[in-house]
Amino acid sequence: MKDATGMDNAMLARYSEVLTRMLKEVERAERAAKGVLIEDENFRMLSKYLESIRLILEELGSKNVSDPAGMQVTLMSIEQEVAKAQYVISICTSKSKFYLILKCQEFLKEIEDITHEIGHCLDSIPVSGMDLAVETLETMTKLSSDMRKAQFKPGTDEEAILVKINDGIRSRQTNSEYANHLLLQIARAVGVPTNPASLKEELDVLKREKEDARARENQEEYRYLEQIIVLLSRADAITSASEKDQNYQKKRGSGGWRGHPLPPLQTFYCPITHEIMEEPVEIASGQTYERAAIEKWLSAGNSNCPTTKVELESLEIKPNLALRQSIQEWRERNIAISIAATKPKLQSTSESEICSALRTLLALSEEKGIHRYWIALEGLIPCLVQLLSSNQKIVRKETLELLRSLSVDNKENKENIAAAGAIKLVVKSLARDVGEGRQAVALLRELSKDPEICEKIGKVQGCILLLVTMLNAENAQSVADARELLNNLANNDQNVVQMGEANYFGPLAQRLNEGPDMTKILMASALSRMGLTDQSKATLAAQGAIPPLVKMISVGKLESKAAALGALKNLSTLAENREIMIEAGVIPPILRLLFSVTSVVMSLKENAAATLGNLAMASTNAGTKIDHHGNILESDETLFQLLSLLNLAGPMIQGHLLRALLGMSSISDAREVRTKMREGGAIQLLLPFCEAPGEEVRIPALKLLKCLSSEGAGKDLADHLGPTYIKALVKLLVDSSGDEEKMASVGIINNLPMSNAKMTDVLLQADALPAIVNLLNPSRGPKSGPRTVRNALAECASGALLRFTSPENSNVRVLQQKAADLDAIPRLVTLLQTGTPLAKCKAATALGHFSLSSEGLALKENVPRSCFSCFRPAMPVGCSIHGGPCSVKTTFCLVMAQAVQPLVQALEVQENGADYAALTALGTLLVNDATLENAVKVIAQAQGIRLIVRLLTVGSVDAKEKAVWMLERVFRIEEYKIEFGSTAQMPLIDLTQKGSIATRPLAAKILAHLNILHNQSTYF
Repeated sequence: MKDATGMDNAMLARYSEVLTRMLKEVERAERAAKGVLIEDENFRMLSKYLESIRLILEELGSKNVSDPAGMQVTLMSIEQEVAKAQYVISICTSKSKFYLILKCQEFLKEIEDITHEIGHCLDSIPVSGMDLAVETLETMTKLSSDMRKAQFKPGTDEEAILVKINDGIRSRQTNSEYANHLLLQIARAVGVPTNPASLKEELDVLKREKEDARARENQEEYRYLEQIIVLLSRADAITSASEKDQNYQKKRGSGGWRGHPLPPLQTFYCPITHEIMEEPVEIASGQTYERAAIEKWLSAGNSNCPTTKVELESLEIKPNLALRQSIQEWRERNIAISIAATKPKLQSTSESEICSALRTLLALSEEKGIHRYWIALEGLIPCLVQLLSSNQKIVRKETLELLRSLSVDNKENKENIAAAGAIKLVVKSLARDVGEGRQAVALLRELSKDPEICEKIGKVQGCILLLVTMLNAENAQSVADARELLNNLANNDQNVVQMGEANYFGPLAQRLNEGPDMTKILMASALSRMGLTDQSKATLAAQGAIPPLVKMISVGKLESKAAALGALKNLSTLAENREIMIEAGVIPPILRLLFSVTSVVMSLKENAAATLGNLAMASTNAGTKIDHHGNILESDETLFQLLSLLNLAGPMIQGHLLRALLGMSSISDAREVRTKMREGGAIQLLLPFCEAPGEEVRIPALKLLKCLSSEGAGKDLADHLGPTYIKALVKLLVDSSGDEEKMASVGIINNLPMSNAKMTDVLLQADALPAIVNLLNPSRGPKSGPRTVRNALAECASGALLRFTSPENSNVRVLQQKAADLDAIPRLVTLLQTGTPLAKCKAATALGHFSLSSEGLALKENVPRSCFSCFRPAMPVGCSIHGGPCSVKTTFCLVMAQAVQPLVQALEVQENGADYAALTALGTLLVNDATLENAVKVIAQAQGIRLIVRLLTVGSVDAKEKAVWMLERVFRIEEYKIEFGSTAQMPLIDLTQKGSIATRPLAAKILAHLNILHNQSTYF
């Protein structure tokens, strides 16, 4: 009977039954594959494939099938392959770990074939007419392709083990050391403990699985496992300590051990090589030979016995196991004898005897792992540890090398070495000779593989510091050993902290990023206490320490916030870390802590304010805004809150906040911030802080006031700056021992408007002028600031002096006289020679002011005062310009002040308008026609005319105008017109064409003096 679509209901039922069963089987196989412990990556990949198939089958179950018979056949094929996979998985979850790694290639090949076949089956699913989504069809196609191409390969470690097993079987390895390494390699790969009991138990299970293979009549597997078991059974690692002790005592006590080795029996020698045999084999004649020797004899075509010459009935060779065992026992007996014989030598006082014994023991230790046990059983480890205290460098070095060899893959020896007190002595050797240090770090690395001993190593004072230092050694192996040892020690948090204190931050940064919360707090707390260098701070940032610290202050608990904030405060003092911290989002949580109205611990707020201050001050070096990504700090609300907090906080927080506000406002592109602060009443708010008792508050407040009163905003400051604050500022100029504080104070005075005569009077009454003059050439003292601060101090002082020398003052002569009486002029001349370009500009300007008054003062000095003047002593010779008895303090004469030469030299300084200011000052000498010739002569003698001509080409617009004006007066004198006219000709012609409106006609006038242009030229 058929349904409406023509489908057979029975067929649909069978299809549904298969599909339901399939889903269950696939899901079961998927779960089982996840539980395989060996080659887990491969089985996880299989599990993912099965999961994808299950999802596809579930979707197919919800669709109408146009070909249920075809679908049923395909599903049954997949079911068969899934059953095969389940069988392989069941074996892999039931067999021993040793068995699985030995057979992993075979299992993986089966899984690979199954996966390929399932991929082909997917291609056979009849999807036409099923109304599947395009995405589903694409998923099926990709899954089918991936499964058909899938490769299941053993891991690198497993492949290396299989290669070593096959090599050992092929070469008939009998070396116990080879077996030891192989057995331990297998155990580590599959996660089996390497103690003798666990290894023996696993090997016993493998033996039972071998017998199981024989019971299943799987001869190939039986023989393979038999060969592997024979190979691994030679390992000493499966022998317990008590068994090793019994075996050794048996060999040691079997006679002849008192220093006299037993001679070999004649039968131990090979008749061909005449050497003691390693692998004796017997041939058909009954004679025994070394395997390699007899095989070479036979391969050469010989068919007779080398000894009896009898023709051999068979060329077969058989191992002579009895003789081999006898030779082995003889060798071991003599080794035990030689080990025992070294003890008296080790206790000798002869360096040569001790070293001979050490080298004998090292050779034996390197030869076989069992010998390491025998050396320990002979009680030699305490003797060796005592030798580490020897005064002989070679003895200590060779002892360290032997102890390292004895500890390799030997837990008992490691424990014995540590118990004998070796660790402190070995650490001491780290700081000695390079070769000795190399052996010491190698021994410690080996010992540190034992967790308990590793703990003891970390507790030895100075050990971690020495290891960190060794990371810079020239020997690559020493560096590798030190790094591995540090990594082992890093399992202890306190060791990680010590590493950080030694400037090795990798483990600490890793703990901050990946450790549990309490560990992160421990690491952050340690960082907050460390005295980090700038290089250390940069290293921590480069290793990713900053983002987790920022996260801790954002979402952590109070203890976490406190620790992280202390660390960030420490790291934020490096300007280069500023950008990293801001990118990590440090600003918002810091502001939240600062503005919190809840009971936040005061130290948290202090550290938050300090960190913000550090970041802001770093911005002054970077030249960019502190939060140029989000502009959070520049918002009106934030600035208002920061200013408001100043009055509510204690001195420590006030100081940090002032530093933060200073950093925010000090950079050139922060004009808007400065404007907002002024509009928010910052100047009035800051004035009281200028008298704060603590300089941590006072200095940043003064510097911030200086910053905010710049850009022509001095009037706002003057409106609030009464006599009391002026006296306070002047007192700081006189009494402060720090250049920064003086610079900020005189800078505030410099920013006050010069046109405010009342302010000038207040300054005079407060004795500001002497204080300012004294700062023109700041002396270096114990609290002097860096050169940049001293330079800024001189710039501000010279700028502040201009209000007293300016010709704009109604009482200019009086003010200038007061300044001159304080030796201001010589100090300005010195500043002109030693100052920055800006200081030179201001010094030249002030000297120009003085010089403008010189002419009138010189005339007064030249008028006879009475008829009795003839009875006065002879007057000094007058100056070369004014011709009268000029002086620095009475006529402010530039010549007598020896200022002309420094002013000429300043003509070559173009920065900050120093050249123009010097030109202007020199120009004051040329104003009076009566003294013009003398003045030009003085300037010429100082080589000034050549530089004035040079400024026609390289000077600013103002400098060119002033230079043209001066040259017009200079070239009125024939001598200088002839000497410098030709040099000035081309620059002047250029100025007539390209100069300013004021410059062109004057340049043309000079050219007329030089007979280049006629007086009727259109330039006039």
